[in-house]
Amino acid sequence: MDLPNPDLKMKNPSGVSLIVSTYNWPAALNLCLLSIQKQVLLPDEVIIADDGSREETRLLIEKFKMFFPVSLVHVWQADEGFQLSKIRNKAIARAAQAYIVQIDGDLILEKHFIQDHVAFRNKGSFVSGTRVLLSGDLTKMVLKTEQSEFSFFSKGLSNKSNAMRVPFFSQVLASRYKQSDPAYVRGCNMAFWREVLIRVNGYNEEIVGWGREDSELAIRLNNAGVQKRIYKFGAVAYHLHHKETIRTQLDINQGILEQAISNKTTRCEHGLDQYLIVNKLYI
Repeated sequence: MDLPNPDLKMKNPSGVSLIVSTYNWPAALNLCLLSIQKQVLLPDEVIIADDGSREETRLLIEKFKMFFPVSLVHVWQADEGFQLSKIRNKAIARAAQAYIVQIDGDLILEKHFIQDHVAFRNKGSFVSGTRVLLSGDLTKMVLKTEQSEFSFFSKGLSNKSNAMRVPFFSQVLASRYKQSDPAYVRGCNMAFWREVLIRVNGYNEEIVGWGREDSELAIRLNNAGVQKRIYKFGAVAYHLHHKETIRTQLDINQGILEQAISNKTTRCEHGLDQYLIVNKLYI
């Protein structure tokens, strides 16, 4: 593993809490953390939102803590099925910074990822980024070699346009792309002001199992007057290939999403506030 520059955080504080969700894929999380420590602008802290991984993941995180350039926090909950909304809320409650960038632990971040999100952030809005997809064969090779650098021309990538960094076009498209669909977001690459998440009570924990937790949050944010901005051509992230998650709860979750749309809901009942009380972090 490459050791980071220990002075980087002191020279370039970002004001960012980076939340990384994970579940029982330590090989992918290893690559994700390696890409984080290579950022030209580091987050102030990294919080692993762990939805019940086994001991191997804990040991990996403990190993990284020995040389990681910023605070590395492991927020874990028991494995009771797919509970992504709950573990993300727990991580948000633990976050110390005003701006939260959220990713999945099967992403490899381009080295300007945090810098790009900091440059793109804007009061009164939240951000949904994009991802570049790795093929199964490329993913196997990357996991074996710990490769973490790609480009538009790398073989084995799809959605290649998402590998381009073009700041001018990012700003042009920010309030135009996918604006006709307020539920459209990519939960693996999002960013929010923490105070806004508190206002809408974070993720809705009535949504369990795969699907719609990010879209339902986006709808409530939109209903609360928080503008969605799509980040194209910046904050580049490479997504490792894996089998699709079982989607047995999708119809139920879709119903919860549609209810938030029809009721113009701004705040969920079962959400972030229960952990803010515990942590005495109300603002």
